[in-house]
Amino acid sequence: MSKYESLLEEAVQNGIYVLENIDFESKSKGLINGDVIGLSANLKTEAERACTLAEELGHHKLNCGNILNQKDDTNRKQEKKARLWAYKKMITLDKLIDACLNGCQNRYEIAEYLDVTEEFLQDAIDSYRSKFGKTCYKGNYLITFEPALAVHKLVWLQAE
Repeated sequence: MSKYESLLEEAVQNGIYVLENIDFESKSKGLINGDVIGLSANLKTEAERACTLAEELGHHKLNCGNILNQKDDTNRKQEKKARLWAYKKMITLDKLIDACLNGCQNRYEIAEYLDVTEEFLQDAIDSYRSKFGKTCYKGNYLITFEPALAVHKLVWLQAE
């Protein structure tokens, strides 16, 4: 099952209807109103649909009301919360490690492996960099976010 199909199933389990191929008047990729999520007809790939659906599910879980006016600080904060939720849902640190351990060597390959867009992946990496700084530890791995994403396995030596 693809990530998009999994997210559609999660939506159904939460009583949310997902309408695809909507011609929005705005440039929005997706919108939620109550228990209905609309996805733009301009989303061409399954990865684009998955990333957008994840963000809209984040809005459903975390936000309330109309936040379309992004000039309002409160609305921008709610938008950011939904995006962070989507990043955590789609691209965990463990999934980044797994992608690198499975031979992914650049942003394109990692995005393909994780079934997300390159833009979404880069935004998630930027978010992790903002949260953790240039590096972070996860289990036996060191993840570096600058100058480029890299995963290093840590080997602990025992003193004799």
